[in-house]
Amino acid sequence: MRSVIYSMGVSLDGYIVGPDGDLNWTPPDDELFRFVTDETREIGVYLLGRRLYETMLYWETAGQDPSLDDLGRAWAAVWNPLPKVVFSTTLSTVRGQARQATGGLAEEIERLRAESGEGHIAVGGATLAAEAAALGLIDEYRARVFPVLLGGGIPFFPRHERRVDLELLETRTFGSGVVYLRHRVVR
Repeated sequence: MRSVIYSMGVSLDGYIVGPDGDLNWTPPDDELFRFVTDETREIGVYLLGRRLYETMLYWETAGQDPSLDDLGRAWAAVWNPLPKVVFSTTLSTVRGQARQATGGLAEEIERLRAESGEGHIAVGGATLAAEAAALGLIDEYRARVFPVLLGGGIPFFPRHERRVDLELLETRTFGSGVVYLRHRVVR
C-alpha cells in the first residue's frame, strides 16, 4: 500500500509561513534543493490545497525560462509531469498535470492507496496536511527544520488534541544548518 507523507520546510518554532505570509526565511541552499528534488522523485501523486497549488503554478512555465539555472530546470523536470490533485472550493479549473479532487480527502487517499501506482502520496499545504493528520492518514512526517524562529504564522504540525507517537527513520544536517528529520507514525 502507498504511504502518505507530509514533507515541508519548517522554522525551529514550528511554522511553515511567517506571521505576515512571509517565506523569505528559507535562504537558497543548492544542496538542500537537490535533496528535495531527489525526494520528490519518490512521489507518485501530490495532493495540494489551493494556496500551495497557486504558489507552485510558477513551475508550470519556469522550465522554459532561459535564465533558470540547472537546479531549477531539474526541479521543473521532476515537478511538472508529477500527477497532482487539488483540493479547492474556489478554483474552477486547474492546469498542467493537475486535476481537481472529486471527493473528500479521506476518499481520495483511500482511492489512491488502492491504485497500483508507484511512489508515495504526498500531502502539501498546512491546512490540507492538518486535515490528513486529524483523520490519521499521514504515515510519515518529513521536516526540513530551518535555524530561525518566526514567532508565529501557519504551523507545520496540526493543532489537535491527540497524541501521535513517531519513530525516527532518518536525520541529515545540511551545510546551511538545516536539519532533515524523517519520522514514521507508530500505529
